[in-house]
Amino acid sequence: MLWRRSPYGDGGTEICLVHRPKYDDWSHPKGKLKRAEDPLAGALREVLEETGHRCVPGPRLGTVRYLAQGRPKEVTYWAAEATDGTFVPNDEVDLIAWLTPAAARDRLTQPRDRLLVDALLNAPHAM
Repeated sequence: MLWRRSPYGDGGTEICLVHRPKYDDWSHPKGKLKRAEDPLAGALREVLEETGHRCVPGPRLGTVRYLAQGRPKEVTYWAAEATDGTFVPNDEVDLIAWLTPAAARDRLTQPRDRLLVDALLNAPHAM
């Protein structure tokens, strides 16, 4: 779960959400692991591919399991502080948004993704 300190100097936190045009939804960056890929390495790769941002991983936030198009999916999330990068729209992700935690909760399409915002805010040493 990609986050950054607010660029406005107010000490706030912003969470990065991605818009996937194929599903017309807003979610946290996520994707499929390559064969034999370490889950953390895959998470960092997917964040970079979907957002254009590099990050420093923090604590593990948990694993979410659900059905996607009738097939089981499992995604493990870490708190990941953005360091640098630039977003470039692509076929998979056409927009990103940096939002306050409250605004991120409101924008997320899936209720299960809202729980990750709480996990980030409550994780020791995450921010």
